[in-house]
Amino acid sequence: MKEKMRFLLGLVVLLFVSGCSSRNDNDLATTVEDGQKGPVQFSMTYSDNPSLPFKDNWLAIQKAEELANTDVEWLVIPSTTYAEKINLDYNSGKGADVYLFSRAPEALAMNGMFVAISDYPEWTPNFNKLVEDWNLKSDIKSVTAKDGKLYFLPSLYDKPFYDGGLLLRDDLLEKYGMSAPETFDDLYQFLKRYKIENPSSYPLTVLVEPRVHYRFSMPSFGISLGKNAATGSYVLSWDYEKEEYFSGATSEEFKSYLTFMAKLYSEGLLDPEMINKGDVFTTKLATGAAIASYGYYDQIGGIEGNSEIEGLSFNLFPPLKGPAGAHSQEKSKVAGGIVIPSYTAKRPDFEKLVRALDTMFYSPEAIELWSAGVEGVTFDRVDGNIVFKDTYTNAPEGLYKKLQTEHGLGTIVTQLVWINANEMLKYDKNYAEINSIVASMPNSIRSIPASPIFGEFEQEEASLLMRPLADTWEVWTNNFIVGKKSIDDDWNDYVKEMESKGINKLLNLYNENRR
Repeated sequence: MKEKMRFLLGLVVLLFVSGCSSRNDNDLATTVEDGQKGPVQFSMTYSDNPSLPFKDNWLAIQKAEELANTDVEWLVIPSTTYAEKINLDYNSGKGADVYLFSRAPEALAMNGMFVAISDYPEWTPNFNKLVEDWNLKSDIKSVTAKDGKLYFLPSLYDKPFYDGGLLLRDDLLEKYGMSAPETFDDLYQFLKRYKIENPSSYPLTVLVEPRVHYRFSMPSFGISLGKNAATGSYVLSWDYEKEEYFSGATSEEFKSYLTFMAKLYSEGLLDPEMINKGDVFTTKLATGAAIASYGYYDQIGGIEGNSEIEGLSFNLFPPLKGPAGAHSQEKSKVAGGIVIPSYTAKRPDFEKLVRALDTMFYSPEAIELWSAGVEGVTFDRVDGNIVFKDTYTNAPEGLYKKLQTEHGLGTIVTQLVWINANEMLKYDKNYAEINSIVASMPNSIRSIPASPIFGEFEQEEASLLMRPLADTWEVWTNNFIVGKKSIDDDWNDYVKEMESKGINKLLNLYNENRR
């Protein structure tokens, strides 16, 4: 099979930054040029990450094309310039046949620039079955356009991955005879115990900046605010029971959260340096200057490897229970995927192309291929279970990275179906157990609420309101936590200022235009 690559200088779609149907080769076999039987030929973009450069001989690429009987011209674009490159040729109609790792801009889609893939459900049987089996209809609805149509085939997740949360010294838990923390008060007691023995320490530190701490811890208080707010509004939150937005930034839920954070700060339990680059963050935890933070599981190895403290051991813990329950950062079960420009629909083999894409990325065979590779090559099947070969499990760079770099498996660009249990096979047993625990906790990772459907005027008005509200929220939040402002005495003044900046207007805009 001939593999072709070239760099694309102009494309027609914006980057989104992020069942079983037997294959019938006769149905898929035709060429664009002459209509003769053969593989479906088309061009498709690939967002290339410098840490995982694209290879045309990757096992996953070759086998996926064979599976769907396709001959793909891969248009490899550096991820750093992907969005810029694909904006160059917006209206030329001369870009790629298919775009990966993308999502059609709604306004352009409704103007006819992209294919409404939902108009052809009979051509995507594998995708449809996954949506049905995994009960993703509401998730799909959240990414449909205002006209109710779906203009891209998204990547799908059966369950969200719990890849980050509370990182904490479990060796100290054992030393103190304390159980794993389940509530925020448990965390407080653990931090306080360490502070008593290490008065110069600030036991709880922050990764990068406060927004990381907020996005992991706020959901247990019933809110999501700031730069990483699940609503994308900075100051509004989503009521999952009422299915509507509320003014999270001026709510009693936020007041309760601030009270807890201010308590930690006033007692010297929260790091006053609220901005920490990766090396500073690692050093603080590795040296005992801090013993806990919100971060990611794959950071644990770096922390432990840089420590000279005998027996130092970190682990990732499930979300702590707060006033609103035990919840972590909200995640979506759908993400960027396949976008098809409208000019591709003019091809005589358009139906065969769509069916080929459905087979190539969403069929049971494709799901296994993009995740685990090929039986006999990357894994063996033992008692019906996938067991990766020693070459990969014993690789110095780790199983997951070895499969990625050598065979192109498990990349967010081409793997469009993610099954939690399958992915856990590529991590250590501890991580799999943590994910299993979190998956068993009701609504521990809730879905990102659907964005409101704004017209051009509403979008501009919302943006104008959001900027001053965000700035005001940041200043007051910091002042409340560090004690420059009193939560008891100054709260009403803060609320009045947020109202004067238009938070109620923003709330009305979001609720009036919610999906």
